[in-house]
Amino acid sequence: MTELHLADSHRKDLDRPVLEAKGLTRRFGGLVAVNHVSFTVNEGEIFGLIGPNGAGKTTLFNLVIGLTQSSSGQMLYRGEEISNLRPHQIAKKGIARTFQNIRLFADLSALENVMIAQHIHTKSGVFAGVLGLPPAPREEQKTRSRAFELLELVGLSDRADEKAANFPYGDQRRLEIARALALEPQVLLLDEPAAGMNLNEKQQLSHFIRQIRDQFNLTILLIEHHVPLVMGLCDRIAVLNFGQLIAIGNPAHVKADRAVIEAYLGTE
Repeated sequence: MTELHLADSHRKDLDRPVLEAKGLTRRFGGLVAVNHVSFTVNEGEIFGLIGPNGAGKTTLFNLVIGLTQSSSGQMLYRGEEISNLRPHQIAKKGIARTFQNIRLFADLSALENVMIAQHIHTKSGVFAGVLGLPPAPREEQKTRSRAFELLELVGLSDRADEKAANFPYGDQRRLEIARALALEPQVLLLDEPAAGMNLNEKQQLSHFIRQIRDQFNLTILLIEHHVPLVMGLCDRIAVLNFGQLIAIGNPAHVKADRAVIEAYLGTE
């Protein structure tokens, strides 16, 4: 994977809150998917979210980015409540995500997939670009160049013109990360980024996540089932079980927590 050099890519202060969940709850009829969850994610942190299937992890992600509205509680971004904002409004503020089930535009090229994400930051927007209205051509060239740089970063620039549908699973995961980075986020949410990868690919992914965190001054929140990856990568980890937060802390603390062992890690 090619390294993209950016100016001022210094680690930020880990003690400064970026995301704060306060008593966040989501009910679906009689089911409480997220039950009064509170936590803080700090600037520059890689924060892991783990737990058994059905624990409420993806629902919590959806609450953060506005795909699902909370039943009660608050979600704050840099001190501002975002609980009632729509996904595009939250994206504009600097929060992007990838999905557990990959959501690329299968019939578009890799380059086009990344370019589309950047139109949230262009003055002319998508429709002006399609119609060729000024200043779209100038912006379009800048957008294309930036998209190609991001494809270089994830190691896919040599396949920029190929349809996303033709990419193997692991490359689609990397393309989705490139598209999320095109939104120029300050916070990046990764939903099971290592799913379907072999051990070597997971190790490369761990290195890559650290790389983009440092180069783009990102704060990263990730859901992942591969426990060794989470334990080796994350600064802190939160554990959900049946929608409730049962533990939070550094990897060593979480790994030794009796409730976590019983609910998720197992006695082995």
